[in-house]
Amino acid sequence: MKLLERKVLPNGMRMIFVPQPENVATTILVLVEAGSKYETKNVNGLSHFLEHMCFKGTTKRPKAINIAGELDGIGAEYNAFTSQEWTGYFVKVQAYQTEKALEVISDLYLNPVFDVAEIEKEKGVVIEELNMYEDLPSRRVQEFLMTLLYGDQPAGWDIGGNKEVIRKITQNDFLNYRKAHYVAPATTIVVTGAFDPKKIAPLVEKAFASISTGKKSSKLKTKESQASPALMVRHKKSDQTHIAIGCRAFDAYDKRRYALEVLSDILGGGMSSRLFQRVREELGAAYYVRAGADLYSDHGFLAVSAGVDHQKLNIVIEAILEELLRLTKENVSPNELKRAKDHLTGKLLLGLETSDALATYYGAQEILHEKLQTPEELMKKIQAVTGEEIKEVAQFMFQNKKLNMALIGPYENDEPFKKIFKFND
Repeated sequence: MKLLERKVLPNGMRMIFVPQPENVATTILVLVEAGSKYETKNVNGLSHFLEHMCFKGTTKRPKAINIAGELDGIGAEYNAFTSQEWTGYFVKVQAYQTEKALEVISDLYLNPVFDVAEIEKEKGVVIEELNMYEDLPSRRVQEFLMTLLYGDQPAGWDIGGNKEVIRKITQNDFLNYRKAHYVAPATTIVVTGAFDPKKIAPLVEKAFASISTGKKSSKLKTKESQASPALMVRHKKSDQTHIAIGCRAFDAYDKRRYALEVLSDILGGGMSSRLFQRVREELGAAYYVRAGADLYSDHGFLAVSAGVDHQKLNIVIEAILEELLRLTKENVSPNELKRAKDHLTGKLLLGLETSDALATYYGAQEILHEKLQTPEELMKKIQAVTGEEIKEVAQFMFQNKKLNMALIGPYENDEPFKKIFKFND
């Protein structure tokens, strides 16, 4: 897979073009360095709320129905998403609709009107989205884990914010935040799929010609502090207990990240993984159990998640900790190492079949200011990981002073778990 072109304009805006001549679709993804880690506490949730408001009307398309109707009318797939470190807007269309898609997505990104009446209405929508997540404990426990890991700082706040703050957000909050962050040097445009490589650059430049060239505001550096295992228990009547066990790791630029990816796959990356076999197949204690690493610009962690039978919770926690500790002491067998690498690289290539997945793959690297690497280059680095590197990463992470567990279930406090939630060497 060839990266055709990466171009940086004089105003600092970046463009990436990845052609797939065999594709029938084109995706245009706009990414901006603006997420919950760029917020202050009095506007926590604003990044996500602003993403909603960009679809509520522009100077050219004053109503939400004008935007949605036009995109639906060309058979487009379109949406937006907000994370801790970026916000993304994308449109995916049949190739011959590329110019129309570019015109619409640039309009909603550059010219939102933030109508006061629409803001008040959308507050209800955002709050109902938060309510929906409250009813999804398998997701909510991940947010609690972030709070446990990072506390009262942007990395520990919910991306969606909280209801009290959302109700107080004003039009000026949107205008000030957008002025501080939605600027050319913080914006990346990615076009993937079927398009004419010779024509696309001037079209993108023209569509985004009016983008602000202001100075980008920065974010606070994430602070990490922990000396012993930490627990967070939230009471909820439920048919199963949801747990997320997290261990502090390192940032996305660390060379050990490839070993961590392989380690995560060995632990909980598929139905043949250690945790799936131990917790689901042997203990029959959970339907879902998985492991994965989340790495950001200045912090990172590995999380193991499971929805567990109440009666088997303690033995599951003990089993998970045993599997983590085993990686610090025993070398992974050559067969298991090969299986994990092949599983990861296979998933990578299959996951990049579509133009929208490919756009996110390159866009995420660019927005973090990484050196762009093709899927083939990434696969080589994964395949080069050794058993010794995995063991070293495990020894670095799986220590009591880096151990955290968030839990949602019918428990009043964390007392039942204090004795068992630790590594026993």
